[in-house]
Amino acid sequence: MLQGYPGGGYCEDVPADNTPTPDAQPAPDEAAPRVLRIAYVAGVTPGKWIRRWEERMPQVPLEAFMVDDAVQRQVLDGGQADMAFVRLPIDREGLSVIPLYEEQPVVVAPKGHEISVFEEVAFADLAQESFLDAAALGGPEAALQVVASGAGLLVLPMSVARHFNVKDTVARRLTGADVTEIALAWPSEATDDVLEEFIGVVRGRTAQSSRQPSAQPQKVKKEPKPDRRGTGTKKAPKVAQRYAPNPDKGRGKGSRKKGKR
Repeated sequence: MLQGYPGGGYCEDVPADNTPTPDAQPAPDEAAPRVLRIAYVAGVTPGKWIRRWEERMPQVPLEAFMVDDAVQRQVLDGGQADMAFVRLPIDREGLSVIPLYEEQPVVVAPKGHEISVFEEVAFADLAQESFLDAAALGGPEAALQVVASGAGLLVLPMSVARHFNVKDTVARRLTGADVTEIALAWPSEATDDVLEEFIGVVRGRTAQSSRQPSAQPQKVKKEPKPDRRGTGTKKAPKVAQRYAPNPDKGRGKGSRKKGKR
């Protein structure tokens, strides 16, 4: 199944059981190439980060797929994704989490509702309205369909309301309501150079940044110097003598025997 992502092309979806097909298994002596799998919740547009990754790390393919908020933690625990753009709050046990940005909340009402005459609505002014629970209705898309029927109002992040864009609804910015936050999360024990590289891409580091693993200089192992001393027998070094040896040195005065005449 092909899954599209906003702002980019299409990428291959990851099977739920993450089991490769028999004909896709690598040869016994051939290591499987590394693939970076990224999950994201509705409202996140990872296209710009994916394009930067493809320009910077073409040797590591990236697969991206959208998941519901309800399973954003499960895809990390189950290994379907290496990293995920999640919507906080999330259970952080065993995860590394980097908050990225806050989302603007909106209130969504059926078309023709009185909020449509305003550009911005205060949450306190909607105290008499009936609000729907998106999670209880099966997610934001299904909940927006219920809103379109006139059954109540719904509070969502602006990016989510724009992503689904259900007909016969109207959305206005909401003040005084709790904001949501998008973060990048991954299993703490899974950190490696590939994940660190993607973190740098998301945080806007340049390819030449000293914090990027790909920018680190490769250590070249020096070849040992050739032995030019040869294999012959070592000779004792010559010691320069300042003066010629004196055969009489050390004898007492007059100790030299005179020969017969």
